[in-house]
Amino acid sequence: QVDLAESGGGLVQAGASLRLSCAFYGATFGTYIMAWFRQAPGKQRELVAEISTTGGETYADSVKGRFTISRDYAKNTVYLQMNSLKPEDTAVYYCAARHYSTFQYNFWGQGTQVTVSS
Repeated sequence: QVDLAESGGGLVQAGASLRLSCAFYGATFGTYIMAWFRQAPGKQRELVAEISTTGGETYADSVKGRFTISRDYAKNTVYLQMNSLKPEDTAVYYCAARHYSTFQYNFWGQGTQVTVSS
């Protein structure tokens, strides 16, 4: 059973940076595709960034050039470096995992709040 534990959220001013971390437990990390989603109040959850088992990255258009997803295979951890934060980035950020053989994310962290003030 996969377990995910996020950390690193907080309250920052516009233009600041934050790094989110997600520790992965309970399975072979290298066989899971990892992602960060976010959900703002009153909005649907959206995919922010995804990283494949071999390190390939994809991003939502709204964060391209500002956010970077990465993974550390030695630490079984995935990161989301967020730079040039904007108030519209305010949301609960969730780490998610899916085995490379599946199409749906079925393992989720508890979420971490990111609030960006103007």
